[in-house]
Amino acid sequence: MIRVQIQLDELVHRHLQGLARQQGRTISELIRDAVVRAYGAGGDEREASLRAIEGLWRDRTDIGDTKEYMKRLRRDPLRARPRRRS
Repeated sequence: MIRVQIQLDELVHRHLQGLARQQGRTISELIRDAVVRAYGAGGDEREASLRAIEGLWRDRTDIGDTKEYMKRLRRDPLRARPRRRS
């Protein structure tokens, strides 16, 4: 990697700090991903997308435990699939 220094507006920096904290990433990672998305870099788009959404739901508290959430979904009668005919 090549080291590059940039200057950011204080408001932008605070915003990036918040995003980095939420996503469990560094400001550098956020900036690298943003540059690749905006200008392309010949990188793997799928990998960049996965990195961008990594940990997105990490701090959610409204759905509880993933296993319990899936059990509730499966028990929902409105989501029941029609039976196949033989």
